[in-house]
Amino acid sequence: MLTRIRNAQRAGHKTVSIPCSKLKLAIAGVLERRGFIGGISKETEGVRETLTIALKYSETSPLKRDPVISEIRRVSREGCRVYAKKGEIRKVKNGYGAAIISTSKGVMSGEDAYRQGLGGEYICEVW
Repeated sequence: MLTRIRNAQRAGHKTVSIPCSKLKLAIAGVLERRGFIGGISKETEGVRETLTIALKYSETSPLKRDPVISEIRRVSREGCRVYAKKGEIRKVKNGYGAAIISTSKGVMSGEDAYRQGLGGEYICEVW
């Protein structure tokens, strides 16, 4: 999912479609609440469900637009899971970015997990 978003923004696409799952929907919800993407919609085609994400760009000049997400990096991988305790959650780019953490209360941003005193799997960092 993260790679599809990164590639679509570098190519300048307005939307990106990916196969839907509960985890991807929760991650996209956190990205939308933090203002990194424009919107999300869930579409059903027969048995398959597709998640469509509207990408967001900032216009630096009339002819040039830069993606809002300058970098998106996966931290916890299938082969090497990374977990963070409540005190180990750090700010991303001095607060300009966001960490996405999967906690026992659901998927949330690093700031929300820190405020609630929760730790969990450190999924990715976005800035």
